[in-house]
Amino acid sequence: MKRVLITGAAGFLGSHLCDRFIAEGYHVIGMDNLITGDLKNIEHLFKLENFEFYHHDITKFVNVPGKLDYILHFASPASPIDYLKIPIQTLKVGSLGTHNLLGLARVKGARILIASTSEIYGDPLVHPQTEEYYGNVNTIGPRGVYDEAKRFQESITMAYHTFHGVETRIVRIFNTYGPRMRLNDGRVIPAFIGQALRGEDLTVFGEGNQTRSFCYVDDQVEGIYRLLLSDYHMPVNIGNPDEITILDFAKEIIALTNSDQKIIYKDLPVNDPMQRCPDITKAKNILGWEPKVGRSEGMKLTYEYFKTFSDTDLLKEEHKDFSKYIY
Repeated sequence: MKRVLITGAAGFLGSHLCDRFIAEGYHVIGMDNLITGDLKNIEHLFKLENFEFYHHDITKFVNVPGKLDYILHFASPASPIDYLKIPIQTLKVGSLGTHNLLGLARVKGARILIASTSEIYGDPLVHPQTEEYYGNVNTIGPRGVYDEAKRFQESITMAYHTFHGVETRIVRIFNTYGPRMRLNDGRVIPAFIGQALRGEDLTVFGEGNQTRSFCYVDDQVEGIYRLLLSDYHMPVNIGNPDEITILDFAKEIIALTNSDQKIIYKDLPVNDPMQRCPDITKAKNILGWEPKVGRSEGMKLTYEYFKTFSDTDLLKEEHKDFSKYIY
């Protein structure tokens, strides 16, 4: 049985990856420090013999006994609310954490896949974004702690590949959604659905002309799985190129939830990207991958998940104590 370490295992994407690798017959070792992850996402796996969990912060030394065939590095705050609250930890998990895992991959002779992001393109001047585009990022802006952590992550990964010969893969993840997203994490889909379920007006920033393209989690996991097992070591975009403006998307949410909320407008956040759409030519040609789940189908599944939240969950704000991570 092959063994895979998945960091950020209790998070949204990490937990779905745990499910996929369990289904594929792997022994899965999940690791998470639970800053933003939630054990409820993986508690259904605890009874399995081929799953184990380490409560650990990867910015500290990482050791996993026994052999490792693969490492998937998905540990990082991923929403603006989180990385603005814990900017130092966001930078450290992308730098020190990545360094620790690359060192582990080297020692174990494991192949490692690094989760990068469309945010490395910043507010892009090229549209749609190809992997050859270097990006337009404000290094000292409020989003810089996340953007630059991911850009450094790619750089050190390629350095380990070229200098140490470590087998590496880099996935650039575009907006992904589905069950297990946190309701109050600030990203557009849970924010809109949460407002609709609470009977609040939907908040659109700017005039709503900025675009996003949303990939359902099952499609994203399939693309990541194929990339890990491929022979390609350069970055690959995995996302859905079906682009929509935020204003039109807000209208879709109102129709989906059968609510009569209005749309209100607030000032656009600093460095909020105006366009976000992947060029997935490489994913199609190299991996034979493209998304299968349309936004209408995926949003229905996601909405059904959020409808299971209690009124208390819908109304409460998350007040995790981040103080011990700010250093």
